[in-house]
Amino acid sequence: MKKRCVITGLGIVCPVGNNVAESWNSIRLGKTGIHEVTSVNTEGCYAKLGGEVCCNDLPAPQYDRSVRLCIKAAVEAMGDAGLDGNAAGEAGIIIGSCIGGAVSIDEYLTAQKTGTEDNSKISNMAASSIANNAASYLGLNGVTANIVNACAAGTMSIAYACDLIQADSGSLFLAGGTDPFSSLAFAGFHALQALAAENCSPLNHSQGINLGEGSGILVVEEYEHAVARGAKIYCEVAGYGVNCDAYHITAPDPSGEGQMDVIRRALASAGAAPSDIAYVNAHGTGTAKNDEAEFLSLHTIFDGTNVSVSSTKSMTGHCLGAAGAVEAVFTVKAVSEGVLPPTIGYSEEDKIVLAKKAGALDFVANESRKKAIPMAMSNSFAFGGTNASIIFAKEGWKAPLTEAETETKIYVTGFGMQISQSQGMPVASLNLEMKDFTERGVKLGVFRKLDKFSQLQLLSGIDALECAGITVSEENERKIGTIIGTSAGPVTEVSNFQKNICDKGTTAGSAFTFPNTVYNAAGGHFSIFTKTKGYCATVANGTQAGLQSIAYACDVLKSGNEAIMLAAGTDEGSDMVTYFYEHSGINGSRTLGEGSSTVCLETLSSAETRNAHKYAEIAGYALTHSAGQACYTEQEAMRDAITAALNKAGIEPAAVDRIYAVTSNRENGALEEQVLNEMFGNTDRIDVREQTGDCRAASANMQVIEAAKAIDEKKIKTALAVAYGCGSYCAIVLK
Repeated sequence: MKKRCVITGLGIVCPVGNNVAESWNSIRLGKTGIHEVTSVNTEGCYAKLGGEVCCNDLPAPQYDRSVRLCIKAAVEAMGDAGLDGNAAGEAGIIIGSCIGGAVSIDEYLTAQKTGTEDNSKISNMAASSIANNAASYLGLNGVTANIVNACAAGTMSIAYACDLIQADSGSLFLAGGTDPFSSLAFAGFHALQALAAENCSPLNHSQGINLGEGSGILVVEEYEHAVARGAKIYCEVAGYGVNCDAYHITAPDPSGEGQMDVIRRALASAGAAPSDIAYVNAHGTGTAKNDEAEFLSLHTIFDGTNVSVSSTKSMTGHCLGAAGAVEAVFTVKAVSEGVLPPTIGYSEEDKIVLAKKAGALDFVANESRKKAIPMAMSNSFAFGGTNASIIFAKEGWKAPLTEAETETKIYVTGFGMQISQSQGMPVASLNLEMKDFTERGVKLGVFRKLDKFSQLQLLSGIDALECAGITVSEENERKIGTIIGTSAGPVTEVSNFQKNICDKGTTAGSAFTFPNTVYNAAGGHFSIFTKTKGYCATVANGTQAGLQSIAYACDVLKSGNEAIMLAAGTDEGSDMVTYFYEHSGINGSRTLGEGSSTVCLETLSSAETRNAHKYAEIAGYALTHSAGQACYTEQEAMRDAITAALNKAGIEPAAVDRIYAVTSNRENGALEEQVLNEMFGNTDRIDVREQTGDCRAASANMQVIEAAKAIDEKKIKTALAVAYGCGSYCAIVLK
């Protein structure tokens, strides 16, 4: 039966408080945390307000501020859930972020101007480091991931934790989001003219956002597991939905079509009707386009119901990747305590206007109210067109007892690659020309909007669709999704943007390049071009993220949410990327490459309906993580991932014909080779990086393409692909 997922712990640090009790009390009382910004230079800026965390005891100063905020909230959530000892050790951690280690990038580039940069801090820059560093600090050995879908990331992380529970990849997760106040985000939204000069007024004057910062962490647990250890249960995660607008890289579809679809997905997942929802924590950013689209969506779906609506961003500001998680904490508290949080800032005149805009919908203005809330929804809509909606319900609600789709067979039906070729040099690059795009129908106007990271992904994704024989149409566009894995994301665009504002000040941010500094921009550009509107996510988790994207996509397919998923690994190269890798020692002596690799995955029923060519079956897959402590070593994690994948595939180690391994570039790589030798002896082994250079996530993903081709050509019958990154391992068995 479908597993029940419950919330057993809460933790938060945000502009209105440094813990749950303090923050929730501020929200109930309508107390704002938005004041004049002190952490970013606002000289010359038209807007100077924001929501900053005032906390003098953030832990772990060796890490980026994003990690420190995350750990602060996670410690509270673990204490609230009663997690210690073995229970804590088995927990995984899924963290959403928009800007990752932007503060560390700012600090490094600022110090570089005076020659005082600390190269040991380079490893803190990528979003990939957040969950891994938090897991290491907290001693968590469950599956980890960083979901980097901008302002929807916090909500999606909770959903992904539930997916992993459904897939038997764990029973206990810390899930949520974190983002710090940064000059990058402030300069970017300032350049877009999206900041409010005064306190923001979401669903009211809608003149812009106030940025915020913080972290929200929820303990997501399988119901029987929670009951067995006697945990208190706040509520259940009843359902969730994720999709893509495929409309614009920064603006929502004004028709509200994508928002309405994701809300309906969440309702269907929960087996609920609109009338079952008593409260909606709206995305409610305070920008005119977002608020207008959301009003339309809410009216279309909830008119005629007894739903109440508010936006807590009026008090916290927009906490970016942490927003969905912070608001999830408030939504869970609303359900458990029967209190409607308000949207503050309405004058008496504003209330008259609101009454006309709201119509029959109950908008909670200025003051919290008591109300029985058996079921509530929280919405998040992001750059890149990503939409996410999640529903929380009181324990014991009328959950539909449907069978989980665990026996769905999944096949590789196509693939595309844009990969560098190693020439024995320290760096291998891939030179893309305009004709590479025009040959695929990409016009100059589209090309000009793309950074290198997005260019690579667009080309490999287009090729994967063509290889699979898929034509996107209105009939199938909502059943095709994308998961993109990356090690470092748009490094060049982020670094160049940050360097410019370090040199010239906050007002020098570029409105043209800022949208491409978010990790999920590549996925957004791809969806916009191809009009694929299904589940979309970008996961940053080191090199193995290119393989984890395939496991993630398989989970989505098994859930029945989509029929076709494109799973990719993408990492770019540039002078800036080379500099960071050389000065951090991350890559060792291996040739550094770049590229994008995309695999088309399809359910058996979809493939047979289309009469698609099936290259190979994804027979088993597994994810593991080691926090790097003696109680559970990385070698044990690697062995466990491989063993679990083989067991799911029903294959003995001796039956594996070929191994594709992307191991660590550190000294640990020799120990990983030892694990493979112990398990498989002299079985044929291939490292794709010998031909391409280390393309990181692209290399990890490429293994599955090479394995599928070899199986299709009847050179082998079975293959194992395994990859390492940021303390995590992913193993996939093909046959």
